[in-house]
Amino acid sequence: MNTVLRWLGRADYAPIWRAMQSFTDARDADTPDEVWFLEHAPVFTQGLNGRPEHLLATGDIPVVGIDRGGQATYHGPGQLVVYTLIDLRRNGIGVRDLVVALENAVVALAARHGIAAAGRRDAPGVYVGARKLASLGLRVRRGCSYHGLALNVDMDLEPFGRINPCGMAGLAMTQLAGEGVSMGVHEVAVELAPLVCDALGLDWDGGWQGTPAPVPAQSATSTTPLSVRSW
Repeated sequence: MNTVLRWLGRADYAPIWRAMQSFTDARDADTPDEVWFLEHAPVFTQGLNGRPEHLLATGDIPVVGIDRGGQATYHGPGQLVVYTLIDLRRNGIGVRDLVVALENAVVALAARHGIAAAGRRDAPGVYVGARKLASLGLRVRRGCSYHGLALNVDMDLEPFGRINPCGMAGLAMTQLAGEGVSMGVHEVAVELAPLVCDALGLDWDGGWQGTPAPVPAQSATSTTPLSVRSW
């Protein structure tokens, strides 16, 4: 079954989040997996267990409480967000396998550009030395994942200083541009897409689509318990 890859451009956070929820609620055993690539308008997101003291001085950037675990992070223009809507059970992928695969895809992309990046078991994500290049946050329902990966490409990193990123005070952030890579978000998406599919063992025919698949709107408010993974 081929995986559907979508390039969504720049989008506000809440509608995409609700679309992910709806897609996950509506899918069945025959629904193809999807991976969405996009960038968000400026927003802080705070996980279900987020502690308010990690929001230091958010200013005029909105804060959205969402349905993943973990603490606060920032999304904004110049950051590539990759949402993995995958039937983990059908693909025989464990949650830890998904985390490592996404980390490995970013590490492989970085290596192509001469950047020595690595994942960390104690604080998942992708790092260049002590600086964080990419963050992960996942949610799983009935064996299906959503949310995913945020890779800093060429963005204003200042808003990360308004929070303790991922609950880690003083964590330094980096981005591809800061490591000497001059690429736009869409260019990075095109290069990262096959690496993500290969790392996860997903079939993909190389084609792209532009908008999320239509799903029932009422599913967005489902109260079915979900398991949470976030880093």
